[in-house]
Amino acid sequence: MTPRLTVFFIVEPPDYEVMACYLAASLREQFGQTVALVGYCPASKLDSVSQDVRTVLGRLDCDLRSFAVEGRFDPAYPHGNKLLATLEPRETEFSCFMDSDVLCIRPNLVETIVKPGHVSLSKAASMNWAPQTIWDDIYRICDMEMPTERFRLMRQKRGATRVPYFSSGLFSFPEQHRTADGRSFPQVWMDVAQRLDADPDLPKKRPYLDQMSMPLAIRAAELDWNILPEEQHYILGGLSRGEPLPADRDIFTVHYRQWTVLKEVGLTRRAKTMLERHAGVRRLAQVSKLAAVDG
Repeated sequence: MTPRLTVFFIVEPPDYEVMACYLAASLREQFGQTVALVGYCPASKLDSVSQDVRTVLGRLDCDLRSFAVEGRFDPAYPHGNKLLATLEPRETEFSCFMDSDVLCIRPNLVETIVKPGHVSLSKAASMNWAPQTIWDDIYRICDMEMPTERFRLMRQKRGATRVPYFSSGLFSFPEQHRTADGRSFPQVWMDVAQRLDADPDLPKKRPYLDQMSMPLAIRAAELDWNILPEEQHYILGGLSRGEPLPADRDIFTVHYRQWTVLKEVGLTRRAKTMLERHAGVRRLAQVSKLAAVDG
């Protein structure tokens, strides 16, 4: 029996509300109605979400919800919105967060991106922001033992293996799981992130706090990591920018970061076609025009 899954993402004006619509349409295209969709907007910006976006999300059967931001990170930490959205309650067995600049491009199954007792996610593409010795400090601050496992990162072709480090751009987790002291994975992740954030001597907390805290949170939550294949979270751009998608691999999901990068690999037309198929428009600007004509 297919597990029940909610896919959630950030809907924040101006840019991420548009990207979120294309993501939602691609999820409907590739997963159909097997997943519930929730778009989260910071409460202070909810009134700024355009009516066109609200209309499109409604057509895609995607709930639009808000979450509180003020005072939860000091100083403010926009990348922390995914931690705050992850803390929000959902009703399904599993939840999966996806960055708004993600596009699903091949039919997929819930079972391929969730696993009981695990946080399912991909290796990070790189870790150039700090030497590996930073993990000694990170684990020491949280009073945790460093894992013995080592691997090469997603795009690392050679060199020494690394301490486990993951992308937080796409991850799924079991919603009902609780630790021995009754905490959920989102609660543990927030606790770990806040503990690291409070250490005045730890560098690079912005913007990497979400990803540096992720492996510790998984283990502290008494879960394990399930490493997804790169095809389930194929990161575009970076050193591979300009290269076409590999023809010999079935890529299910791309993480494009910028619309121009998506255009460079020839996927913008597909994105617009999926939006048109499921929401009736190829671009958000068409929503108001069609409404005026219909009216």
